[in-house]
Amino acid sequence: MLQGVLARLDDAGNHVPRFTAPRCLLERQAVGGCDACHATCPHDAITFGMLGSSVQIDPDLCTGCGLCVQVCPSGALEYNLEPALQSVRDQQDPAQRAAPDASLTCARSGAGGPSLPCLGRVTPALLSAAGAWGAPLALIHGECAACPVGAPDVPERLERVLDTAQALRAPTGKPAQVTVRPATPEDASRSLTVSRRGAFGALFRVGKQHLAQGIPESPLPFVDWSVPEDRTPQEWTWRARSLKPTPPEGAAIPWPAPLVDDTCIDCPVCTNVCPTDAITRDLQPDGGVKLLLNLGACTGCMACLHSCPPQAIHAQTHWRPAAFTAPLLLRESDSVM
Repeated sequence: MLQGVLARLDDAGNHVPRFTAPRCLLERQAVGGCDACHATCPHDAITFGMLGSSVQIDPDLCTGCGLCVQVCPSGALEYNLEPALQSVRDQQDPAQRAAPDASLTCARSGAGGPSLPCLGRVTPALLSAAGAWGAPLALIHGECAACPVGAPDVPERLERVLDTAQALRAPTGKPAQVTVRPATPEDASRSLTVSRRGAFGALFRVGKQHLAQGIPESPLPFVDWSVPEDRTPQEWTWRARSLKPTPPEGAAIPWPAPLVDDTCIDCPVCTNVCPTDAITRDLQPDGGVKLLLNLGACTGCMACLHSCPPQAIHAQTHWRPAAFTAPLLLRESDSVM
């Protein structure tokens, strides 16, 4: 029994992101495919399998920097967001921190406080959630130019991630209070105090990892594709959850997603290539068909747009809050051609 517990704790240190094949545009055979993860990886850890149809990650080359997760358009690659989210939330309590703001630091920066192997793991959902909670957040990086974990342009990538998060926050009227900056000698004194109960829980979860210096890895279980809610990546689930305060009824929320025009031929291609099953094709008893969109599950990858045979799909970049409350009817036909 003890060996089983230790094995699970060792698994918690796995730095390779989870790959969910049904979400990958290559696996879905979307027109144009996708090579974002391979093109972004600074360590050549990501390759494609036979005929370029599957993503393969070499665990010996992967450093866990997270840059592939940051650019994946469909959530096929991901880390568990919840430990970092919980860390930011915990730091809202001034009694739990020694600094005036919450922080996430690069593990090689020399700064104290909760750290990640690389800030390349920071995503828009994390920053938007910090904005929803009203937590001033400092992203503190080290010397990225020669870092063996991430890439030289991590600070610039973080600024682009912040821009995306701020666009998402804009309809709420409450921007995220996030700064991206290099570590200073004073940052070495940053620390997070933890109650005895919290320390015991964290120790049980992450074993050998240093409590104050590392955010624990919590490997995600394989997606159960029979559960529709599980098909939506954590990133987009938390983007939707972080739309707090609730935007006013007339607000325009930035969320790229498809619209369908009258040139649609009612073929199943868009539903076949959708990496999260955000588009569903509901056949009616009378022979008709309804094409529905779950906006909250749409990652905006636009595989449907690029793959549509008659090019009947177009992107809409902004939506009203009500569009997130129920499936949207994209098209209804009396009969299937």
